[in-house]
Amino acid sequence: MNEHLTLFIGTFTTLLAVVNPLEAMPVFLQLLHGRDAQTHRQVAWRSCVYAILLMFFFLIFGTLVMRLFGVPLSMVRIVGGIVLMRLGFELFAPSPAGSLIPKGDSAQEDVAFIPLAMPIMVGPGVIAAILGMASLVKHPRDLPLSGIPLAVVATMIVTYLSLAHSHKLTRWFGQKGIDAASRIVGFFVAAMGMGLIFHGLIEALTTYGVITGQKPV
Repeated sequence: MNEHLTLFIGTFTTLLAVVNPLEAMPVFLQLLHGRDAQTHRQVAWRSCVYAILLMFFFLIFGTLVMRLFGVPLSMVRIVGGIVLMRLGFELFAPSPAGSLIPKGDSAQEDVAFIPLAMPIMVGPGVIAAILGMASLVKHPRDLPLSGIPLAVVATMIVTYLSLAHSHKLTRWFGQKGIDAASRIVGFFVAAMGMGLIFHGLIEALTTYGVITGQKPV
């Protein structure tokens, strides 16, 4: 399979699992309780655009800072994997979504950026996932065509559609269905994190001569 396509699929599935639109829907509906469908679509669109800009910021400048300070990519994979694995385990337990909801009349506040775009959509797990997947790109000049930017946009399109139709999806899945889906997603997020940790450790041990063998790609 083409390397860029493989990276796109890996990044898309990882980001979609970490963003987890199903878990964001109850918070979204509570924040916009009593608002009309058009307002729901507008806020969903703005929050997803903000999230895309934030992800691109961390993709470009996060990777740049890591390379500027000479942080090995193997260490980025390990730390990113630890964050993802921890997030995956936390998804098994009920999420205190209410703590992310600002106090006051949400109808009078622009909730598209805070708390929807950040930290609900773009939290530590997403940042770790982006940096971890970017560490798989050998050369910085290959980053724009690596499939990662396209995966970010594709993830947020799915997220927008989920939020824009959150009323229908919530009625269809039900609260128990959403909780079950979140727990299943948590398992895969933890597995992805463990994979990053494993490959990061192998690369670090090989780089520093602790073990011998071909460095992982």
